[in-house]
Amino acid sequence: MINSYASLDDAGVAIAAAQAGADVVRHMYGLQLSRVDKGAGEFATAADVEAEKAILGVIRAARPDDAVLGEEGGQQGAAASTRQWLMDPLCGTLNYAVGNKLVAVNVALRNGAAAVADPFSGEVFFTDGETAWVRQEGGDARLAPTPATRLVDVNLDPPFPSAPGFRAVDLLAHPGFVARYRPRVVSTTLALAWVAAGKRAAYVTDGGDLSGSVHFAAGIALCRAAGCVLTGIDGGPIGQSGRGLVVAADAETHGLLMSMI
Repeated sequence: MINSYASLDDAGVAIAAAQAGADVVRHMYGLQLSRVDKGAGEFATAADVEAEKAILGVIRAARPDDAVLGEEGGQQGAAASTRQWLMDPLCGTLNYAVGNKLVAVNVALRNGAAAVADPFSGEVFFTDGETAWVRQEGGDARLAPTPATRLVDVNLDPPFPSAPGFRAVDLLAHPGFVARYRPRVVSTTLALAWVAAGKRAAYVTDGGDLSGSVHFAAGIALCRAAGCVLTGIDGGPIGQSGRGLVVAADAETHGLLMSMI
């Protein structure tokens, strides 16, 4: 059988892998699914596991020599490899488990192409590392960030490593925030793709270095390629010394949020 994935460029591989995972997530939605307890209130469902297998199948067929880091399967191949794929097969597992369709499937080649698939809208947001696009119903459109919605998505899920110095809930009560923006909490990194697409003005989350996170790598790549402004919550660059993430559609929105943080 001819390997149809081998001829794809890296962006094509990311898209195909994300779509394969999204197909599984969509088809298993609403079923009674077994759960795997991860501790601290975290768990995976059978859909997480099966979606990751589908993603891995595409990557292995297309790039058999590349390393992979999966949310469920962990590290496969050398962690120091120059080519490593990061997979989050179902970002928003708790949403999904309770019948909420706000979830994302994230696939990213470290420092390269990436794709974020919405299993239920059919949208696939993707980048080749230089430009960012959304594919829907066979057509591609360039992503265009804008603060016009004035909607800021804030991650309120624990843990809160920067407290008490920074607490996202305090940002929502800041007079400047209340005067200019309206909060949203979707509890999935699909919100990062929405900033790149102009559906959100910004996204804010606490945390450590998120640049190599299976949850955030694809969304960060999209936002960078789309021209968003990205820093940590301390205003520093995203990376090993960074803390959390502030992604905004433009410099003005980013500056205003940082002044409140």
